[in-house]
Amino acid sequence: MMNHISLTPFGCQPVTARLIHGQQLAQAPAPHPEADKWAILRDLTAARLRFGLSDRDLTVLAALLSFHPDAALLDGAQLVVHPSNASLCDRAHGMAESTLRRHLAALVRAGVLARRDSPNGKRYAARGQGGQVQAVFGFDLRPLLVRAPEIALAADEARAEALRLKRLRESVVVLLRDAGKLTAWAIDALGGNWDALSDAVRLAQRALRRRLSADDLAALRDEAAGLLGQIKARLKVLETQDSNGNAAQNERHHQNSKTDSCESEPCFEKQEVPAVAPDEPSLPLGLVLKAVPDLSLYAPGPIRNWHDVMRAADIVRPMMGISPDAFAEAQRIMGPAVAAVVVACILQRMGEIARPGGYLRALSTKAANGAFSPGPMVMALLRAEDMRAA
Repeated sequence: MMNHISLTPFGCQPVTARLIHGQQLAQAPAPHPEADKWAILRDLTAARLRFGLSDRDLTVLAALLSFHPDAALLDGAQLVVHPSNASLCDRAHGMAESTLRRHLAALVRAGVLARRDSPNGKRYAARGQGGQVQAVFGFDLRPLLVRAPEIALAADEARAEALRLKRLRESVVVLLRDAGKLTAWAIDALGGNWDALSDAVRLAQRALRRRLSADDLAALRDEAAGLLGQIKARLKVLETQDSNGNAAQNERHHQNSKTDSCESEPCFEKQEVPAVAPDEPSLPLGLVLKAVPDLSLYAPGPIRNWHDVMRAADIVRPMMGISPDAFAEAQRIMGPAVAAVVVACILQRMGEIARPGGYLRALSTKAANGAFSPGPMVMALLRAEDMRAA
């Protein structure tokens, strides 16, 4: 009789189809002769939702696996573990016994464990007169060995789906962040009615707080891309209007600059930052200060306006190795306030820029040819800061 393997549970627990299926799995041939028990647990953790298991169920399973002496589950080996409830509760970090029983039942229902109940329902190893083990009553780990390939496949699928969700969410976050910050910048710098687009962006950002399916995230990504496209299109129209309206002023400025003897390079060291700032950068001051927090460390006081930015940049410039000539050239071409913003951006990236003075001169050359503005530099720093905070 001791060779008979019990198929029914002890006590008042009824026989169910799931229970019978679990017992059949415990006796089915294993696809592979051995499998790493901890690798199976990791795969099952990734695929737990596919098997209807919770993280607490897996905590109990990990405790059960710790009572199996080997790292691998071997076909033909003794795979029944028989710890007491008290021992299991200790290894499950002090879990209550009533809670433990619930999770054990969930593992049996999921078909990853099989019960081997003794006549009195207790777990133990029955031994003969010579001390040899004749029967073991407890929980059979063999279903894990039999189902190891199935669990591994489900884990791969779950991980792939999780990665897809992560990438979808990242793309939505970036699109909505760009849309939100561009809208905020446009409101401060350009004015006009941006309420409809701003509200739509905020609603989309609010939707992202919920736990969304892949289909919902894909739809939100398309919506965010559409909003960003509308914002960029409107900004392009406004930029075109602004450039057309200022064409005559720009032409007069180029004509007047030919007669200004102090614009020539020999006068660079003598040129001073004017007491009154010229046209201020089109970027909001708050946005710039958020992108270049290191600048405030060198400012003599709180930075409240563009004059304070220019003063801080003038202080930090020699510490960065930027010559008076290079700084004066940038001020002449870009304007003192914009040049100060560029110096602040270079300061923020000091660890990446080997020659700040040469880099500033290169940007000045681009600005002289109309191929540079500080906006992309500031936005890039903001994106980098957001990535670090995420």
